Amino acid sequence: MKMLQQIGDNIWIHDGATVSWYTMPYTTRMTVIRLNSGEIWIHSPAKISDELISDVNALGKVSYLVSPNKIHHLFMQEWMQQYPEAKSYAPPGLEEKRPDLHFDRALKDAPEPEWQEQIEQLIFKGSKVMEEVIFFHRESKTLIVTDLIENFHPDHFKGIKKLLAQMTGIISPNGKIWRMTFIGRKEAARDCLQTMINWQPDKIILAHGEWIQKNAVSFLKKSFHWLQ
Repeated sequence: MKMLQQIGDNIWIHDGATVSWYTMPYTTRMTVIRLNSGEIWIHSPAKISDELISDVNALGKVSYLVSPNKIHHLFMQEWMQQYPEAKSYAPPGLEEKRPDLHFDRALKDAPEPEWQEQIEQLIFKGSKVMEEVIFFHRESKTLIVTDLIENFHPDHFKGIKKLLAQMTGIISPNGKIWRMTFIGRKEAARDCLQTMINWQPDKIILAHGEWIQKNAVSFLKKSFHWLQ
């Protein structure tokens, strides 16, 4: 069975294992992009398996391993060990949180030279809790986010966990997250949102929940209506 689903030119996703986050069952999703150089760029690496490695290797040489925020590090060490020659990239706060991991570079508020012709990036600012690095794959017009937006199916959670999910607003069709952590800092977040809208994405890959296959700009505006 294929572990990767192609969703556009030179871009794939992998729906990984469900992990527990504060007892909440969180689905996971990894994104894979093949650059014009033929090198493979991996965003938010998922739990490793022989089948997944085989499918990834069939695409090209894995050269870049990207952790987009300081929560998404669970499987980075496995991938670093599997691909010791690949460069690894840390978001704000992760190097301090995981001093046991060696990262080659810290992600900035601009794309790295290795992928700047094909992938845009920015650090989404304004949250008191965490800054997340957002990416945009130009060729497929796909926005890639992690925890900035969560969009779970209404039936994913059960019982009290479903009630908590509804209260935090992470239920589809207009999922969101961390709204309360932006109090007093909305201007910076508003500027970042406008940049994302200006990219004019067609699709949005989310790490958790249902990803957005069409009408991406409309979805962004609804999810971030509280910033308007």
